[in-house]
Amino acid sequence: MSELNPQHMIEELQENIKTGDALKAQLVLSCLDQVDTGTRHKLIYLLSRADVEFAVPLFIYVLNHKVAVADEMPIVRETLLSILLAYPDKLLSFLSSKDITNKMELIRLVGELRMEDAMPQLLQLVSASEDDSEIHLIIETLGLIGDPDAISTLTDFLYAANRELIIVAIRSLGQVGTSTAMHRLAERMGTDNEIDYMILTIFTEVQDQISLEKLNDTIRSHYAHMRTFAKSELVRIGPKAVPVLIENLLRDDPDFLIHTLNVLGDIGDESSVVPIRKLLTNEPKSANVRFAAYEALALLPLRKGAYTLTAGLTDREDHVCVAAARAIDKNFSSILGAGIKNLLRGSEEEARHIAKIIVNAQVDNIFLSLAEDELFEELALIYLPHTHRDIRKHYLALLRQAGHDEFARKISGDEEETVRPKVVAVDDSRMILNIYKATLHELGYDPVLFEFPASAIEWLNKEKPLMVLTDLNMPDITGIQLTEMIREKYSAKLLPVIMVTTQNESHDNEAAHVAGVNSILQKPFNANSLGAAMEEVLKG
Repeated sequence: MSELNPQHMIEELQENIKTGDALKAQLVLSCLDQVDTGTRHKLIYLLSRADVEFAVPLFIYVLNHKVAVADEMPIVRETLLSILLAYPDKLLSFLSSKDITNKMELIRLVGELRMEDAMPQLLQLVSASEDDSEIHLIIETLGLIGDPDAISTLTDFLYAANRELIIVAIRSLGQVGTSTAMHRLAERMGTDNEIDYMILTIFTEVQDQISLEKLNDTIRSHYAHMRTFAKSELVRIGPKAVPVLIENLLRDDPDFLIHTLNVLGDIGDESSVVPIRKLLTNEPKSANVRFAAYEALALLPLRKGAYTLTAGLTDREDHVCVAAARAIDKNFSSILGAGIKNLLRGSEEEARHIAKIIVNAQVDNIFLSLAEDELFEELALIYLPHTHRDIRKHYLALLRQAGHDEFARKISGDEEETVRPKVVAVDDSRMILNIYKATLHELGYDPVLFEFPASAIEWLNKEKPLMVLTDLNMPDITGIQLTEMIREKYSAKLLPVIMVTTQNESHDNEAAHVAGVNSILQKPFNANSLGAAMEEVLKG
């Protein structure tokens, strides 16, 4: 072939096919990129008519060595696929052939065909290969096939030195999706956050018992970001996760109970009502657990037994009382209204406390049911004229709309002209934000409230408050991450941050201090404990 003549090339390939001379045929095909499109198509057509054993290695040669031509001519790959679809047994023999050194295209075809019969060849290839690209493709293909026989091999690559091979092995085990595969993934967790996230996401997709249990276990992780992620995934799964979560309510770990109650409330499935009420009947020692239980009940439909919620109004912690009031308001009935009236006719101290809770909790159904009760009006007026302006405006509008104009006139109060120091509070619980509003106002501050940390950051980029109070466990951005973002702009002296949390976990506390918090305050808080913590930080 001293001169490149298209017709001679065609004739040469015809002769090579006839004599079975694959080496000379390959020399012809090596010049594919130097001839016109019409000649290329004629050569490919001739090759497609040849014997399978002769044609397939040459098609693979073109795909591997004449990539530009193959990209311009999809017919090359399509023809190879067509041949191997017609002779699947040949594909298996080609995978084992020592004459074909680059088997990438064959492996891709096996994956596209989901060819389970190729498992022995693939496992043999991956054990012998030293090429990371080929190993990566085989692992990927094993996942596409999804045969449980691949689990042991895939597990080995979970601990490979090459991170990309670890990641593709994780994905492939997720595609296999059996309980054994999920066990292997669970065993791999705990050394790398990115990998842990990937595995938890797979558990969310698979949703078998093992996956649900592992997600459930993760909500008591030492790391806030892992807990938050697992909680959000369990909420996304929904009612299917509830039976596993309900089992947690038998545990004694307060933090675990709180996270579980948060998730059950967000899922909102009625089957969790009775177990939560049973938990409250046993009177948990932790006020944060009692708060989380009532907060969850406020999000759930209580068809029966809602009258038992009134006991929460007499709890020794204000947070718990507010949560109970919200749960009562969500499930309000005349029976509940009568029960609250009876409580108001108890001791004067308890009656005043309940009235204050009702006012600050902004529970409209309860408030309106008591609006015509002279004793409640008398008690409410001790607090209403001095509450936060938003709370006063809320009740003014509510009372006027309901025709209680005289009551409304008595609480109008004077609009405050005094400028108060702004304090930012960030918490994903609207109930806690409502408590912050009343408590910070009582302490003489102007509360600026954010349910979403991203919104707080946006505001803080424009204004500087006196202080920031932040929860730890929040979706998307944790309190630790929020603090790190704040410290990019403000020093600890310039803008103090207090972490206010139910957690008292050493990992979280250490991470919070490293991030730059000035102090950590345990929930539940009241005006005295919050005021003391803020004063201590401000004194420096």
